[in-house]
Amino acid sequence: MSRAYRTLCGLGLLLSSPLLTGALHAGERLDRKDIAWLRRDGFDLDSALLADAEHQGRRRLLDAQLADRVPDALPPAIAALIAGYPAINTPMDRLLAQMTQAQKQIQAMPDGPAKVDARNAWQKQGNELAQQTQQAELLRAVYGANPLKEQMVWFWLNHFSVYAPKGRIRWEVADYAERVIRPHALGKFRDLVMATLKSPAMLEFLDNAQNAKGHVNENYARELMELHTLGVDAGYTQKDVQELARVLTGVGIAPVDGHTENFGPKMAPLVVREGLFEFNPNRHDFGDKVLLGQTIHGSGFDEVEKAVDLLMRQPACARFVSRKLAEYFVADQPPPSLVDAMARTFQRSDGDIAQVLRTLFDSRELIASAGGKFKDPFQFVVSSMRLAYDGQPIANAQPLVNWLNQLGEPLFGRITPDGWPLDGASWSSSGQLETRFEIAHAIGFGNPQLMTPPGATQPQPGFPLLTRPLFYEAIEPYLSAATRTALAQARSQQEWNALLLSSPDFNQR
Repeated sequence: MSRAYRTLCGLGLLLSSPLLTGALHAGERLDRKDIAWLRRDGFDLDSALLADAEHQGRRRLLDAQLADRVPDALPPAIAALIAGYPAINTPMDRLLAQMTQAQKQIQAMPDGPAKVDARNAWQKQGNELAQQTQQAELLRAVYGANPLKEQMVWFWLNHFSVYAPKGRIRWEVADYAERVIRPHALGKFRDLVMATLKSPAMLEFLDNAQNAKGHVNENYARELMELHTLGVDAGYTQKDVQELARVLTGVGIAPVDGHTENFGPKMAPLVVREGLFEFNPNRHDFGDKVLLGQTIHGSGFDEVEKAVDLLMRQPACARFVSRKLAEYFVADQPPPSLVDAMARTFQRSDGDIAQVLRTLFDSRELIASAGGKFKDPFQFVVSSMRLAYDGQPIANAQPLVNWLNQLGEPLFGRITPDGWPLDGASWSSSGQLETRFEIAHAIGFGNPQLMTPPGATQPQPGFPLLTRPLFYEAIEPYLSAATRTALAQARSQQEWNALLLSSPDFNQR
């Protein structure tokens, strides 16, 4: 362990900023409170975010971000990289059809080495599709023009967590990220819940694809209430879970092998299909249900809409979602006053995510807590890349995926449906900090794989230069004395880079 690293480990968690209020206006210079605000608004700082803030002012910048008026433009090289991933550019129904066909061919093969090889190749293809999706999400987070939206995509992917290695989900996560979560990241929470409810990835992960009359599976119903909408202590009962599970009978996935089920004249009008989502009335329990004290008459898919509406109207839902957002952006134990204000906005706006975020970003509590929130691994990797490469395209995103895996927070890798923890204590062990230093070292010294296209054999040397105007304008004035001392010990630009990225100043925002 180097002397500089020991120095950093001894710094403690810092940036104890004074109470900061106010807002930058267009054309004004950034001050301390603006920097603190921007470090939460983005995945920390980069030149583009600072330029946008200085040009527009915080108010107009936030308006554009929340209205999703910032184009999702990526550097052409990054857009081309993502466009080259089959996981992203192949429709999910085609991927699943290919997977099913390959599975049938493998099953028809005689036992032996050839069958083992075919099965391994099939598994490898699924793993590669999942990795491509991970790479795409990380690239969008690092290079996306609206970092607030990218944070929300990551937040919701975690809130509505699915586990890629289960079943066919590796073939489905690209569609889940790109066409289920991303379009609703700043919209109405109800629409987001309904989109996840109809997604094959969620229906398979939480087993509702098997939920049918006479064979009720409560798994998804329980997590829909406990993890997605109301929280653990919202006062509902096991009977409510059972009733919601009955509402959800028949909510599943259409076959991808061309097989179609026949519906009689009474049931055919009740079939609902959107893509691969299917509500199958033949599998639905049409009896009346009582959910949270409200009677829902048996009518088909309309019951699902009414049940979700009922969940959305609960004050517990507004408070649960608001608290998680405040925990992500502000503090492990967010101020009750802030959560109350956000919950009121949630209820007043019918669950408008953008309006709830506006309450958060306009709050006094956000600035007052500056420097007190420890970055989770995703935030650390993405913010390090944004600061180090500052928009310069990389050629290979697999190192980003590997670093996230090393830090114990793989995207689509949480086995349990509760998502990765948001608190700092879960990510600040000595082992975690040492791994962060190793990753900071890899980035600071210029990981050659980042600039080497997949399949190329000649590594591309080079390292980022963090001592740019961005550093001197927005970072250096607010560094602690201890971090300055550590940086002064650096023996090279590369080591200086690594020390800055691994410093407590950078790991807290």
